[in-house]
Amino acid sequence: MTLSTTPAATPAVLSLITEERPLIDVRAPVEFAQGALPGAVNLPLMDDDERHQVGVAYKEHGQAAAIELGERLVSGEVKQARIAGWQAYVADHPDAVIYCFRGGLRSQIAQQWLEEAGISRSRLEGGWKAMRQALCERIDTAARQPMLVVAGLTGCAKTALINQLDNGVDLEAYAHHKGSAFGRRPEEPATQINFEHALAKRLIGLTEGLVIEDESRQIGNANIPLTFWRALQQAPRVRIEMPLDWRLAQIQQDYIIDLEQAYAARHGDYQGWQLMQAQLSNSLIRLGKRLGNARLQRLQRLQALAFKEHAQGNPQAHEAWLAPLLTEYYDPLYRYHLEKQRGSVPPEIHVGDWDSCLEAARQWNR
Repeated sequence: MTLSTTPAATPAVLSLITEERPLIDVRAPVEFAQGALPGAVNLPLMDDDERHQVGVAYKEHGQAAAIELGERLVSGEVKQARIAGWQAYVADHPDAVIYCFRGGLRSQIAQQWLEEAGISRSRLEGGWKAMRQALCERIDTAARQPMLVVAGLTGCAKTALINQLDNGVDLEAYAHHKGSAFGRRPEEPATQINFEHALAKRLIGLTEGLVIEDESRQIGNANIPLTFWRALQQAPRVRIEMPLDWRLAQIQQDYIIDLEQAYAARHGDYQGWQLMQAQLSNSLIRLGKRLGNARLQRLQRLQALAFKEHAQGNPQAHEAWLAPLLTEYYDPLYRYHLEKQRGSVPPEIHVGDWDSCLEAARQWNR
């Protein structure tokens, strides 16, 4: 049984993503690492080396020789191990769907071997490639929907506001990055493909206006797709204005307390603490050219003292370097860009505190 990915069948196929249907990706690990369908698990028909050998055989001797080599490489105990992996996953996820790159030979083989083992499972016609095309088309379609951008100085909790809204689209979450020099998270940044797929998954069910945080086009390792980015540049805005002490509290929570907890959860308390310090130290160094040597050295000294205080149970000590980083670097830079954009972007429909901007965003979508 196959699931069609023709244009007429696209809504039904995309429901596999929104319903988080279990997906078995039988491509090689190297392909999976570059980008997979949301929620897929990699249970390859061939490993990277086997795939490489078969690819060489195909180029040099044609399809028949490649298939023959593949059958020799994935046979006996190797074949049984691959089938056992699929069987175990299907036992826990009986509605799983199989896919490969184009929905061709590899997924057909996996489907056939499972059937021979007494298990009937569907495969995705057109495979990863067709589904990716459908997901990218959803992003392009969304670029034509009404959009509202939430802007504001660093620390104004723009992401928190976005996530209060049913129609909020959190680009930073899909990139696994908080969008600044200090925005790296403990998990690996999303690949470009995985970022686009996660964004498309969020957009599938949103057919009205979208509320999105003001971002640079690049977020971590990912770039916002061009059509979507251009639409954002033309969207009306609300701008949050909050006092420095309020913003510092938000930054300390997001970039210090939450970051420490995230690293500890992933790596344990000791290693997590070391990795967190290294990340914040390196992030400051990366701003060195823009800060200037004298300012960088001053902030590094304040940061080192803050780490010592933090280790003694006082994470609030980071305010000593975060406050001047905001007032001397981020705030002037933001206001410079704001002034530079004046007249070239749509006017702000509301400027106010966090609560009033949240209400303005809600009213905009009605």
